[in-house]
Parts: sequence; structure tokens; C-alpha cells
Amino acid sequence: MEFSKYIHAVGTGPKGNRDLSFDEAKDMMQQVLNQEPYPEAIAAFLLGWRLKPETIDEFLGALAACDEEIIKSEVKNSIELGYPFDGKAKNPYIFPLVAEILQKESLNLVVIGDEKQPAKDGITLKEIAQNISLTLNTHYFDRKEFFVKMHKLTQIRNRLGLRTAFNTIEKLPHVAQSEYAITGVFHKPYVKKYAKIFAPRYKRFALIQGNEGTPELFSKGRLWIVEDGDIEEYIIDPEYYDIHYKKSWEKISLEESLTQLTHPSEEYKKLARLNAAVYLFVTQKYASVEEAYERLG
Repeated sequence: MEFSKYIHAVGTGPKGNRDLSFDEAKDMMQQVLNQEPYPEAIAAFLLGWRLKPETIDEFLGALAACDEEIIKSEVKNSIELGYPFDGKAKNPYIFPLVAEILQKESLNLVVIGDEKQPAKDGITLKEIAQNISLTLNTHYFDRKEFFVKMHKLTQIRNRLGLRTAFNTIEKLPHVAQSEYAITGVFHKPYVKKYAKIFAPRYKRFALIQGNEGTPELFSKGRLWIVEDGDIEEYIIDPEYYDIHYKKSWEKISLEESLTQLTHPSEEYKKLARLNAAVYLFVTQKYASVEEAYERLG
């Protein structure tokens, strides 16, 4: 279909808008990835699609187009961590410390990075991966290498400067064919939507109210486990484990983020242990987060 028809479908207002079918969404995404439309047309569609808003079938169709372009490399016994590509602005990453703890459990962490995308001006996971020694059980995938066409849309997206459906679609590319995955979610209403989009791709899928939209727990929050179509909710509170780490509310630099990883405080180490316990629970290594946390001590 001509791309202008897709712009018309999402950009004519509440009375004129319509949802795309799975096949239309897949065709739209293929055209965008190939950059067949003008950059202005791609930006116009993304803005209209966001405001319409997107449907589950549209997300699934777009993901199907992405799957055909992604170069996959299987990592056995792994959990894929779905990070936002706009980075972390106020707190350091914790996954390198979590990976160190999980080495003795032989669990592999799969993380994905790329250049910064809109809209938060944070420190990207790629910047961390480039500036710190990662453990052998940390498998970093650079999107520039495994999903070139999405990487090449960076300039268009940054010129638009707004969050789009791509911020959701790109989180979990299933590049390592992991059986397990966890990603961050801000608001509870998105849990069912994310479950419908991503859970069918994994044996067990989890969502967590993570710090700055990441799969990293820094304070009391909810964990949702999706398995066989059912969603079970858990409350995870660091204070229950005698962890009293204080989140930052100020913007931090890359240097400050790296320092907290290379010279972590005792509270930060305990927080890493709790996150490791969450991942072990998600991957069915232990029957509960509490049991996993105790075994890691």
C-alpha cells in the first residue's frame, strides 16, 4: 500500500482515524525500515500513530517485520533485559553488578544497546558497555550490528524528538532467542498490553516497576509474571531485605555512574543481590525471590 494511506489512517483525527490490520502494520514497518518514504512522512506517521493510539495487532505486525530483519544469535540459559534506549538520567545502571552475582548461578544476561533515542536525555546502556569490563555471562548486543535498519532510523527519530511506538517495539528484539525476559513498565495499565505483545515470544515473561523504566528495581514496586496467559503480581520491597539505598533525583554524569559500578557502596551491592534474586525467580531457578536472595547471601 502507498505509505500516504497509512498516514491518512492515523493522522486525520478521531473521526477519520482507523486502526491498521496486522498485515498493514507489517507492510508499514517494512517500508519504514527500508526508508522508502521520505523522512518527513515517516515522522508524520509515527506522531499520528502515537496519538491515535497504537493497537496490539499493529504492534504485532510491526514486530513481525522487525523479526525478519534481525540477525539472531542464541544464548542458552539466558534472560533478556528490556531497557529503554533513551538511557538513565538520574541513577546508575546496576546490571554489571547483578551479572557478577549471577555468575555462580550460571545465568546469562542479554542486554541491547544503541545510540541514544528520544525522549529522555540519559546515559545509554551502550555507553556503559563501552566503558566497563563486562562479565562473561553478560552478552551485549549492539543494534548497529544485529538490526542495522532500525539503527539507521536514529537520526529521523532524534529530529522528531518525541517518544513513539518504536520505544515499545525496540525493547525486546529477542535477539538471543532467550526463553525468559523482563522489562520495565511505568504504569499498571500497560502491563496487559505488554503481556499481549511480548509474552508469546517467551517461556516466561516478566514486567517490573523498575527505575527510570528499566528492568532494575531500586525501590518498592510491583513485579508481574506472565505465564500461559496468566498474570501474577508480587510486591518487592528492598526494605524487607534491610536494603536502604536512596535513589538520586538529580541528573548524574557518565563518570558518576561508572564510579558507582566500580566502587559500589554496601547498600548498592545488596540492591544488586536483590535484583539478581528477582531474575533467578523469573527464570524459575528458585520458587521465590526470598529464597533466591537468601541463597545468594
